[in-house]
Amino acid sequence: MPKPLRLSFDPVARARELWQERWRAEDSMAAATSIMRVQQLLIARYDEALRRHDLTFARYEALVLLTFSRTGRLPLSKIGERLMVHPTSVTNIVQRLEQAGLVQRMPNPRDGRGTLAAITGEGRAVVQAATDDLVALDFGLEALDAEEREQLFVLLRKVRVAAEDFSGEAAEVR
Repeated sequence: MPKPLRLSFDPVARARELWQERWRAEDSMAAATSIMRVQQLLIARYDEALRRHDLTFARYEALVLLTFSRTGRLPLSKIGERLMVHPTSVTNIVQRLEQAGLVQRMPNPRDGRGTLAAITGEGRAVVQAATDDLVALDFGLEALDAEEREQLFVLLRKVRVAAEDFSGEAAEVR
């Protein structure tokens, strides 16, 4: 996929100006739009880095989840919940990973109707190599120093807490 052409203007700043002429909360709109645009830019960089591993970022995330699980297996429903994607998308992601030999699907012994995805040895090797590439890329955040990345994490965590992304003591903002 060719790299998109660089715009000759800041589209978020321009949208903020136009927004301000018609509505309130231009600061909130500009911040939210900046987050969404940065997400799109980062995903494009991740997908570019992961292409050599025949992965998309969504498939990479699924492999990471399986790597982090105690047994290397998770129900498809749990994968969807953690990735915040529709069950159909999880099925597609897991099918593609299975076709590539990176995961194996099996019946869930705890739920007769459910399916588990289990990472394979090849899947573990691919996720390690892909992670090495993303770390070398500094996850696309090389424009920020360590302190700025921590500030960004803390600020965005407050938004996630307010949106009830998770609950309990983990929701206490440090």
